[in-house]
Amino acid sequence: VRRITATHARTHPHIHTSMATEVMAAPAAKEELDIRKNFNFALAVQCDMGDEMLQECQETAVTAIEKHSSSNEAAAKYLKDTMDKKFGPAWHVVIGEGFGFEIVHEAKHLLYMFFNGSLAVLVWRCS
Repeated sequence: VRRITATHARTHPHIHTSMATEVMAAPAAKEELDIRKNFNFALAVQCDMGDEMLQECQETAVTAIEKHSSSNEAAAKYLKDTMDKKFGPAWHVVIGEGFGFEIVHEAKHLLYMFFNGSLAVLVWRCS
C-alpha cells in the first residue's frame, strides 16, 4: 500500500521547456489554451501499473473522455465500470481540472495522466 499526494493545477506543468517558453511569450491567454489543446494524447505522469494494464487503462480513459466529452462524471463512471469488469472491483476514478489529491492505493494499481493538455485522470485501486 502506498500513499500519494499531489496537486493538479489548471496549467500543464509537464510541457517541454522550449514550448513553455513559447507559451509564456504569447500575448493572449487564449493562444496558450489553444496550444494545450494540441496535446490530444495520453501523457502518464505517475504510474506503477504493468504495461498491459497501463495500455488498457489509458485507451479506456481516452475512449471515456471522447465518448462523454460534456460530462467528466459520466466519463469517470465509464472508466471505473470498465476497470472493475476487466481487472476486478474496487477501482476509483477522478477526471477533471484543478484538483489536489491524497490517496492510499494498492501497489501496481495507480495511473495519473493528462489528456487534452489540462484534463487530468487519476485511476487507482484500493480494496
